[in-house]
Amino acid sequence: MRDLFSIFLAIIGSFLVLYIILPIALMISLQLLDLNSLLNALGDELVLSSLANSILTSTATMLIALLFGVPLGYLLARTDFYGKSFVQAIIDLPVVIPHSVVGIMLLLAFSNAILDNYIGIIAAMLFVSASFTVNSARDGFAAIEEKVEFVARTLGASRLKAFFTVSLPLAMHSILTGAIMTWARAMSEVGAILIVAYYPKTAQVLVMDYFNNYGLNSAKPIAVILILLSLGLFVILRRVSIAKG
Repeated sequence: MRDLFSIFLAIIGSFLVLYIILPIALMISLQLLDLNSLLNALGDELVLSSLANSILTSTATMLIALLFGVPLGYLLARTDFYGKSFVQAIIDLPVVIPHSVVGIMLLLAFSNAILDNYIGIIAAMLFVSASFTVNSARDGFAAIEEKVEFVARTLGASRLKAFFTVSLPLAMHSILTGAIMTWARAMSEVGAILIVAYYPKTAQVLVMDYFNNYGLNSAKPIAVILILLSLGLFVILRRVSIAKG
């Protein structure tokens, strides 16, 4: 009965897996039938620079999220304070705000400081993706028994030393998972970036630009390159996360 139930769950769940993988596999396979356009895109300086911009800004976003998100995650896991639920709600709020609205809000808040520059791209990416780092760090620290830290402190370690030598290493797998999801979410952001920083172009924006101006066939090679690059980097980061875990 247990095996039959597992088979039933696998059949039901496979529909969602197929739904996700079908468009990806179809786009890649169709593009492989037109290698010339793919090679031309790989030799296009605009495409290469936009890909570099996407990787650079996504990585910078991930590092900033780690710098500020890990301490906040630890605070939320270890400390009870007035307004804690409000802070947690604020961290999750960007998930439900339409991304075009995010771009408008950021422009109103920071004006010309973020308009059409790398800071604007990172600001948009950070707004929509930082919650992954905070929530994963919080869950990772919450899973560690607090008495482990107390033992370290009874042996003479300060709270700061106990954090870096005990809590942080034990929560590292969760933190890395959150960092990967932050990077992936930043890499996929389009709506807010279109409003805040149309230039310098990222690969996400360039795909939209080519699609709107030249049609599906022109946008497809860039989209395939972006998919393969994202999948490759995502797999590498996942492997690093598993190795650390």
